[in-house]
Amino acid sequence: MITIKEAKTKSELTDFIKFPFSLYKNNKNWVPPLIAEELEGFDKTKNPAFETAEAYFYVAKKNTEIVGRIAAIINWSEVNDQKKMKVRFGWFDVIDDIEVTKALLEKVYELGRKNNLEYVEGPMGFSNLDKVGVLTEGFDEMGTMITWYNNPYYATHFEQLGYMKEKEYIESKFPFANVKPEFFEKANDLVKRRYQLSPLNFKTTKEVMPHVDKMFDLFNESYASLSSFVAISDTQKEYFKKKYISFINPEFIKFVEDKDHNIVAFSIVMPSFSEALQKSKGKLFPFGFLHLLKAKKQSKDVLFYLIGVLPEYQNKAVTAIIFKEYYETFKEKGIINCFRTPELADNIAIHNLWKHFNPIVHKRRCTFKKEL
Repeated sequence: MITIKEAKTKSELTDFIKFPFSLYKNNKNWVPPLIAEELEGFDKTKNPAFETAEAYFYVAKKNTEIVGRIAAIINWSEVNDQKKMKVRFGWFDVIDDIEVTKALLEKVYELGRKNNLEYVEGPMGFSNLDKVGVLTEGFDEMGTMITWYNNPYYATHFEQLGYMKEKEYIESKFPFANVKPEFFEKANDLVKRRYQLSPLNFKTTKEVMPHVDKMFDLFNESYASLSSFVAISDTQKEYFKKKYISFINPEFIKFVEDKDHNIVAFSIVMPSFSEALQKSKGKLFPFGFLHLLKAKKQSKDVLFYLIGVLPEYQNKAVTAIIFKEYYETFKEKGIINCFRTPELADNIAIHNLWKHFNPIVHKRRCTFKKEL
């Protein structure tokens, strides 16, 4: 018999978070989250996403054993401002039992129907800076700290329950050796002169912080036209600033500014923390933070996390300046592999940025949708 229970207390939410640790304990490609960080993200008093969203966390049990989990989410900014009558689900993990999947999704349907919503889509988080998509290809590739990993049967369950693929994402990789300066040096010099632009580099996190709010403003503007984009609020800016910026090497944050010191483009690259997180086993203490610190300083793999360009500069080869700066930084640090995090498969403009580096698509993922 399958029973569904809402996780409300800290202890119950911890059990919710820990379920994948047992599900994937023998899987060398699953990357665990930090338990404390997940708990904070689910705390309505700490995560500003809850200012415009509501979420409920459920576990499925057989007897006393947890066999699945799901979060049912409504992003009210999306519903009220974009008129997308959608209930989301995320943080979905389950054993290979479609009846468990069906029982968990029923809680999502209940929330959607209660609020007169029209369809369900997932897996996805509260906002565009959360994890997204169920993995459909690349199960033999190691996950990252900013993506969900899952078993192949997840997609099969959704398809059997009448879901259709909604948004498709690709992830690709290329060796840094593929990056040749001739791809961007000439354009770098030309664009700088023509538009009076200059790169802005950093050596310390303290130097980065005064510019982060403007970066998020640019993020909102440059991504506004993408499917299902929900703008980042001022309070979310503060939250993500504290959550992410200290994790990132300041040398891996690049801005481009005009002659009046307005930011027209930015990019954030992160060192790979995958192996460090596996060693940490979800805990910062006693040794987890040491593994993460070592990865931050010594990782030879990097993830291109975000890149944004103001709409009026998007066809002016401004990314040549960014690539030139990263080339010098990566060369100095001995970077070996470059990975791109999930990008919408139909975002041709972003894919064209990387074509000279001969990237190989090594993972695919998607969200699934079903009418209520």
